[in-house]
Amino acid sequence: MSQLRTTKAGLVACGMICAFIFLYLRNPGPEEAEAEAEPTNPAVVECGFYPDELCSALFDGKKAAPQIAQFCKPPQNSEVPAHLHTPGNCSRLARGLHFITRPLSAEEGNFSLAYVIHAPRELAMFVRLLRALYAPQNVYCIHSDENAPKKFKSAMQTFVDCFGNVFLSSKTPKVAHDNLRRLQAEIDCMRDLVHSPFQWHYVMNLCGQEFPIKTNKEIIYDIRTRWKGKNITPGVTPPANSKPKTGQGPPKPSPDENSYTSPNTIFKQSPPHNLTISSGSAHYALTRNFVEFVLTDPRAKDMLQWSKDIQSPEKHYWVTLNRLKDAPGATPDAGWEGHIRATKWRTEAGDGRKGCTDHDAQDTCVYGLGDLPRLIQLPAFFATLEPSSDPLVGVCLERRHRLRALQQAEVPPEPHWQFPQQSHFNSQPHH
Repeated sequence: MSQLRTTKAGLVACGMICAFIFLYLRNPGPEEAEAEAEPTNPAVVECGFYPDELCSALFDGKKAAPQIAQFCKPPQNSEVPAHLHTPGNCSRLARGLHFITRPLSAEEGNFSLAYVIHAPRELAMFVRLLRALYAPQNVYCIHSDENAPKKFKSAMQTFVDCFGNVFLSSKTPKVAHDNLRRLQAEIDCMRDLVHSPFQWHYVMNLCGQEFPIKTNKEIIYDIRTRWKGKNITPGVTPPANSKPKTGQGPPKPSPDENSYTSPNTIFKQSPPHNLTISSGSAHYALTRNFVEFVLTDPRAKDMLQWSKDIQSPEKHYWVTLNRLKDAPGATPDAGWEGHIRATKWRTEAGDGRKGCTDHDAQDTCVYGLGDLPRLIQLPAFFATLEPSSDPLVGVCLERRHRLRALQQAEVPPEPHWQFPQQSHFNSQPHH
C-alpha cells in the first residue's frame, strides 16, 4: 500500500511539472523575465508537443526552451534511404520527401536562380538543404569531393536522376594544387549551368552545412529590388600602400569596415594583368552575364592559374573580378554590402560570442538553439548549421521555412508540400 501511494504521488508530481512546462511554452507573458524553470526529469519534457510547440517557444525566445530542448531528440531521419530503396517512380519520391513541384508565384516562375552546391557526405543533410531550396524553375549543380565514398556517390546519382533540373557536375576536379580544388569545382559547375537549358538570372554557392533562412521569394525580392543586375561579392580592396596582412581565418571586416585582412602573408608572384587583388567572402550571388565573362575573359583565366600559389583563392577570385569596371554587373566601389550568409567572426571586435550560443568553427559561428530568435531577424539569405551538435536547429528552421513559403504562395498548395504533423500542435508563423 505504501508503495502504491508513492507511485501515485510520483505520477501527480510528473503531471504537474509537465503541465507547467506546457503552459510556460505556449503562453507568452511577463513571467518570461522571472527565474527559469529548469526541467528535472528528461522523461517529463518529452510530452506531446515536440517539435512544433518547442520550435515556436525557441523562436519566441522563451528562456526555458533551450534547456528543455537539450532533452529532446529529433526523430530518426530514415525517410531518405527508405524512399531511395523503395521501388517506384520519381514522382512518388518527390511527393514522399515533400518537394515543392510547382512555382509558388508568377514572380518566382519568371526569375530562375541557379545554385552551385558542395554536397556533404550525409545524404539526408543534402536532401534537407535541396528540399528547402528546390523550385522547378531553378537549376542546381552538385559537386562532391573526389574521394567521397562510392556508395554515397551512387545514392546521390540515384537521387538527382529524379529531377530534371538537378545534376552532378560533369567534372570531378583533379587539380595538382589543393588550394584550387573548391574554386575549380565551382567554375566547372558554372560552365555546366551556362550550357543547361535553364535561363537562370543569378547563381549562388552553398555547402551542405548551410541552410536558407529566407524563402525563394524573399531572396528574389532582395536581389531584384536592391541589387538590380549587380553582383554581390562582399569584400574590400586594400589601400594602395598596404601589403596583405597575415590572418589565421577568412577575411573579415572590422567595425568600421575599412581594414583589410588576407589569408596570405605575401603573394608568390605579381598578379596577372596588374590586377588589384581584393579580399572578401567566398560566398556570392553572380549574374549570368558575369559568369559568362569569368568563363571567357583572359584576365579571369590567368587569375585562376595565378591563384594556385595562394591560400584560399576563392576569397580573392570573385571579389577581385567583380571590381573590374568593365565586368558585367560589376560593383567597383562596393564594400561588405550584401547579406548572403549570416556570419559572426569569433575575432570580430567587441563580444565575439554575442549571437553565437553554440560554438565556433574555423573562426565563424555555428548557430545554436539560443540563436534562433536573432537568426530569423537577420537580412542574410543563409546560415551555417551543424546538425550533429544541434539537430533541432535544422528541424525548426526547416519547418518555419516551409510554413513561410506556403504562406507566401500564390497558388493552392499540394497536400504533399506540407510536412506531416509530428505533434498535437502546429508551429505559429514567425515574421
